[in-house]
Amino acid sequence: MSKSVAPVSAPPSTVLNPDFSCSCTDVPDKFWEKCGFSTRAIHAGQEPVKCEHNTIVPPIFGTINFKWKSSSAQGKYSYARQANPTREMLEACLAALEGAKHALTFSSGIGAATAILSLLSSNDHLIASVDLYEGTKHLLENYISRNVFEVTFVDFMFGDNLNRAIKTNTKMIWFESPTNPLLKVFDISKIARMSHDRGTIIVVQDNTYLTPYFQRPLDYGVDISMYSLSKYMNGHSDVIMGAAVLNDSDLEKKLRYTQTCTGIIPSPYDCYLVSRSLKTLSIRLEQHQRNSIEVAKYLERHQRIARVLHPGLRSHPQYELFHHQAKGHSGIISFRHFGGRHETNIILSTVKIFTLAESLGGYKSLIGLPYMMSHGLLDPFLKESMGVTENLITLSVGLEDPQDLIADLECALTKAFPRQ
Repeated sequence: MSKSVAPVSAPPSTVLNPDFSCSCTDVPDKFWEKCGFSTRAIHAGQEPVKCEHNTIVPPIFGTINFKWKSSSAQGKYSYARQANPTREMLEACLAALEGAKHALTFSSGIGAATAILSLLSSNDHLIASVDLYEGTKHLLENYISRNVFEVTFVDFMFGDNLNRAIKTNTKMIWFESPTNPLLKVFDISKIARMSHDRGTIIVVQDNTYLTPYFQRPLDYGVDISMYSLSKYMNGHSDVIMGAAVLNDSDLEKKLRYTQTCTGIIPSPYDCYLVSRSLKTLSIRLEQHQRNSIEVAKYLERHQRIARVLHPGLRSHPQYELFHHQAKGHSGIISFRHFGGRHETNIILSTVKIFTLAESLGGYKSLIGLPYMMSHGLLDPFLKESMGVTENLITLSVGLEDPQDLIADLECALTKAFPRQ
């Protein structure tokens, strides 16, 4: 008597993607829209069929020029400042990760910001959150706006502030969420809706801290999602690059023109490195998140710590809002201790695993003092009013073993605050 065999099925732990289709007629770029984040990061824009020799790993096209088909036909590529296959593959992948139509890369995050600001005309008005990365703030206050357009800085925590600041010539809104370095969280949908209801205003969000893995600003009405790819997207502290991701094709054409005519483009070698890094972005961010929440909980229990700022903690004032519009947090923590500059200096000089350095988002843990580093150029009174004080320390928690990071901080805090 034959023995019946149970039909083969997916393991109980496997959750099938209901949008996935095996249709062979799908256009490759459209096909990847149905796949998960990690699948898109590995495949989108980088299919072997896009390379002449069907290579699994996309090659680096280091050439600056390309052979013309004839004196009257240049082919798809002519000069690398205008277009480069390696850069195009990276941009296609970035767009796929955001679920967007377009992505453009630039030689730095500030380069991306400069290109975005070129969308404004003389006498236009820009409103920016007072809680901005100092490099962006410096660009707005002392370079671009000096001879081009007007800038107003407001506290976005209060929606009425933004609403009152909008004028007839307001053409752009610029903000971060979470902010640098206080990790404030703003209602993205509310900002976008309020801005668009008041006119043709371009809403720009710097999403560097979370990347599209944890948060997709375009889904909440933002027009341009901006990144410093130097941080988490690359994650290895060896590339400087920026990006703008968007759906509006008219804005994309204007940004593409700026990218080409100003030459603020990344090298193909750097594009290759970021493309490589994107393939591990999801697993890196998950580890950054696990490590940072462990460190944050340790700090929150410490008697010498006055406040810990981390959107993943229930003590964060915008905890519910954050988890409504983001699916997780990266490795960034800010905290205040009960001491002053003296204790801060002891902590910064005692740690051994955390490295005192600017930037964030790499595999190695960093520690910083915003008062002197990321916000060092700001007026002292302004820094104090923002909450950027001498006892505010930031951590970019890396991929080391969390127990080692906690032990490193414990040693530094014990030396800074010896038991009486």
